[in-house]
Amino acid sequence: MTILTFLLIAWILNWFKFERLIIGAFKELFNKEITTATYYFLFFCLGVFGDMVLLIQGAYYDYFLNR
Repeated sequence: MTILTFLLIAWILNWFKFERLIIGAFKELFNKEITTATYYFLFFCLGVFGDMVLLIQGAYYDYFLNR
């Protein structure tokens, strides 16, 4: 669920041209060209990391077993 949340956030931020900020910052910091696909992939990875943290904490078990 966290993956979809982060991808939705990336999509909403894209309306405000936030991807240009990330792409420009990445170019200045690491001297590498990235695309919009990489922008979404970064948010996907953040979502995967968030899901792993929730899984380790046991939040998924509490959510699904207590319903």
